[in-house]
Amino acid sequence: MKTFLYSLFILTSFCSCTAQEQPKKPNIIFVFSDDQRFNSLSMTGDRVTETPHIDQLAKEGVFFNNAYITSPICGPSRANIFTGQWERRNKIGFNYISKNIIAEDTYKKSWQVLLREAGYSTAFIGKSHTKIGDKHNTPLNENTDFAYYGNGHLGFYPAKRHKQFSNLKNKTQIEGMLEATKAFLTQDDTYDYFYENAQPSIKKQLNKRDPNKPFSAWINLNLPHASSIGGMGTQPEDPEYYKTKYEDVKHQIELPEGYPQDISLPDNVYATKDLMKYYVTSNKGKLLNEKLKMDRAVYAIDLMLGELRAFLKEIGEAENTIIVFCSDNGLFLGEHGLGGKTILYDESVHVPMIVYSPFFKDQTKGKVIDDLVVGQDIPATILELCNIETPQSYQGKSVLPLIHDESIDWRKDIFLENLFTDQGYPRQEGVRSKQFKYIRSFSKDNDRSKYVPNQTVENDEKPIYEELYDIINDPKEQNNLVGNKDYLEVLNQYRERCKTLVSELN
Repeated sequence: MKTFLYSLFILTSFCSCTAQEQPKKPNIIFVFSDDQRFNSLSMTGDRVTETPHIDQLAKEGVFFNNAYITSPICGPSRANIFTGQWERRNKIGFNYISKNIIAEDTYKKSWQVLLREAGYSTAFIGKSHTKIGDKHNTPLNENTDFAYYGNGHLGFYPAKRHKQFSNLKNKTQIEGMLEATKAFLTQDDTYDYFYENAQPSIKKQLNKRDPNKPFSAWINLNLPHASSIGGMGTQPEDPEYYKTKYEDVKHQIELPEGYPQDISLPDNVYATKDLMKYYVTSNKGKLLNEKLKMDRAVYAIDLMLGELRAFLKEIGEAENTIIVFCSDNGLFLGEHGLGGKTILYDESVHVPMIVYSPFFKDQTKGKVIDDLVVGQDIPATILELCNIETPQSYQGKSVLPLIHDESIDWRKDIFLENLFTDQGYPRQEGVRSKQFKYIRSFSKDNDRSKYVPNQTVENDEKPIYEELYDIINDPKEQNNLVGNKDYLEVLNQYRERCKTLVSELN
């Protein structure tokens, strides 16, 4: 009997030690904002907007000082996150070939599907700007535990555009998406009304997380995008900050130096006549009012992040939840005489990006990384954080070696592209290093009826306009060095590098 009890004690002790050596899989929350510029945070230089919670997340995590979106417009940017690829490889975007639909086979390699296969409860919340599998998003709905989203823009009051959001008590977008996230995460009956009042057509795709599984929530906001600031603060029940916040410091809102600036591109490259009216920046009063609303929206996003972290602590998941924060692209607010995005200047492609993990060592917390990273690196990073193998089809790379100071041959430049030629935007390609940026623009003849030419190093399309900027000495990209004989060697070097990257990424 003593021998049996001793053996049982040894076995129990072994199991206990084994359990301690195998911690729970980490939870993942990815917050993806919309049209949020790099310099929209207190920590990145905004003189008006207060972002204490985002700034705190960076202090506790890792901030990427040189994070870029390689296809700076909503649909392609999101497709790049789904696929881990550059747009010219996945061919998803506003085009006449893919019809803006990600194939089911491609979707099955996306990071959230892989997490679900690894035992995660998954949620996809907010804005969807690319179709999955078919026009009804069937694979997304069937392979996500909590699929609660609207196709296209959400608007400031999402239920006005999308009836599936009518079960929310909070009628404003950011607060409503936080409410939906809490409904997914909670284990008590606080949010039972959310499920009971859901539209019949989506009830089957709304399931609380399984408390016995780790979770992954991708929260897609449609703010501070200008399409969703209309109506802000007009309803009595709107939070007060949407009505009066920053009115007293409105005079401190900065406009570009020398505003209004002339459009920096030739007429045959850029046409303003097709630009969405909410992106026009030539009216100073209108621009200031829109900037004020965007500042309020960023403040609301910051509050949401703070409340979300408090809720994670309340439900006992804060110490096991990784948070990634990024924007889908930047935005022009009069720089270069431009509004909107897609054009490959830094205002359009440079974004804030934070990776926070409660498992980071103390010496890692608050780290600022200057290496060049891109949106496509996010899926690979999340998968490695969860100890899941990255598909070979991914072109992005995990940033964990940078975070952990591992010796690695990291990229020295990044390839940028705009293949969306509606709304007056030019088709462009570019290469950005830490010192120089090269951009080439192409003829728009027939661009609206074809996607990407079959470019190779040998069969390279000729641009109609080129730009070269010394980013270190000219960070606002005002002095085009093409034509300056002192930079001819640099120009030729970047021309060849662009051709090489086009061929490799195809």
